[in-house]
Formats: sequence, C-alpha cells, structure tokens
Amino acid sequence: MPLLRSAFIALSTNRPLRRFSESSRIGRKLSSRFVAGLEIDDALRAAERLNKQGMAVTLDSLGESISTEDEANQAAEIYHQLLDAVAERKLNANISVKLTQMGLELSPDLAYRIAAGLTEHARTTGNFVRIDMEGSPLTQKTIDLVRSLHSRAEYREHIGIVIQAYLFRSEADIKQLIEDGIRVRLCKGAYQEPPSISFAKKTDTDTNYVRLAGILLSSPIYHGMATHDEAMIDAVKAFTGNHQIPPDHYEFQMLYGVRRDLQRRLVQEGYNVRVYLPFGHEWYPYFMRRLAERPANVLFLARNLFRS
Repeated sequence: MPLLRSAFIALSTNRPLRRFSESSRIGRKLSSRFVAGLEIDDALRAAERLNKQGMAVTLDSLGESISTEDEANQAAEIYHQLLDAVAERKLNANISVKLTQMGLELSPDLAYRIAAGLTEHARTTGNFVRIDMEGSPLTQKTIDLVRSLHSRAEYREHIGIVIQAYLFRSEADIKQLIEDGIRVRLCKGAYQEPPSISFAKKTDTDTNYVRLAGILLSSPIYHGMATHDEAMIDAVKAFTGNHQIPPDHYEFQMLYGVRRDLQRRLVQEGYNVRVYLPFGHEWYPYFMRRLAERPANVLFLARNLFRS
C-alpha cells in the first residue's frame, strides 16, 4: 500500500499525463466521482443537492501553483463569485482556498492581499474562508498568514485553517491556534513528506489524529474532524460521549464522492456533516491524491469505468 500511495503521489505531478487527462473524455469521466464538475454552476447544483440531504458544503475551486499575478487574481475572482452565489441562493456553504493558487510562491504580499480580500468578502456576506494546508515547505507561511488575518478583530469569525496529523509539529501548532481562537479542520494529510518530520506508519498517524482531535474537541472552538476512517470517527464519538461534548460543538468533514453511505449515516445519527466539494478544469492533482489516500478508490473506479 505505501508503494501504491507513493506511485499516485508521483503521478500527481506528471505534467504530460495531467495535460492528457484534463483534456480527455475518459479522464473527465474518471474524475467525476470525486469532482463535482468543471464550472461554478456545476458546483452550486451539487451543493444544493447536498444541502437538501442535510449536509453543509465547502466549495473548492481546483488549482494550485500559478505563475503570474493575473492568474492569482483570476483564481480569486472565482471565489468572489462563489461567495456572492452562496449568499444569493442561501446555501449552507463556505469556501476553501489554497494559498499557492493565490500567489504565495510568487509573493507572500500578493497572497495576503488576495486572502484578505476574500475574508473581507466573507465577512460582508456572513460566510467563512478555510485556508487549506499544502506541503510542509509552506506550513509555517500558511499558519503565519492565517494568524495575521485572524488577529484583525473584524475577521475572527471568518477565517480558519487546516492542520495535518501526520506532521510531528502539529500538536504544538494546534495548541497555538486554539490559544488564538482559530477554527481548525483536522485531517491526516495527503502529501509525501520525509520521515524526519512526519509519521511514516499509518498507525502512528492514526494515534496522533486521535490525540489531536481530543485537544481540539476539548477547546471552546467549533472545529472540523476530516476523515473517512470509521475507527477515527468512532474515536471522536467515544471521546465526545465520555466528555459530554454535544454533537453541535463540532462537525465531521468528508470528501465529495467518498463514503457517501457513511456521510448519510452520520447525518441520520444527528451529527453535523460538511462535504468538501471540489470543481474546476484543473482537477488532475487533486484526483490523483484521492487515489493515493485510499486504494479502494482505485478498485471502485475500475469496476465502474465502463458502466453506462
């Protein structure tokens, strides 16, 4: 399994395969399980369907590193359109943003300006911006930017962050974020990281996930537990039950197209569920990381590829 994970993560950066996949009919068919569509309207329709099933949504316009300031501004414009559309349609949905898509690797000042503009827009529409976490070279820069924006009193209810449980540093980061009052989405992590800074074994990551979840759930802040692992979900349920933490104090977060049965079951059991809903033409890296995370996804796609 580790070899399969490494192979798919390596393929996620293969530019020729990415160009072919994103332009081919078979590539788009394969991706449709995990990507809501190519355009904004596709994503909004999917969000409406999920809201009707009792689930909240996080909208993600796919795309990562950009090469010009114009590209960063164009990527930001899609999110501004989403915030307006969510308000107009009264959807239970917020947005999730990658800082590399906002120009972080070109200019930290550019990324800050764009992120601040989106957070201001979220404030005026009563919404929320989640800043995604990317590879470890960007961890500190991402945390610093979020803490800086959150320190502005008008933005404190409108910006949050993602922390990855497989990094050794995450416990210290979470304690600092809680002290600041920042909302966290806790996930296991989907990037290939060196063993000097991350847990190499799944069991060690799982143990750390449960420990970090307990720290977050014990705080007075509303956090998101992002996992499809039923053992992790059961651990969260057990912790909150043992500590009399009500279900409305947190939410489970899951990916579009992954464990739909489990998403529905959690809603039926009375838990808050938010679905991370990606869309856009630049879907290939995201898609390959989903295959890397869970080999069962590969088998599912193989069985269903040629069905009508």
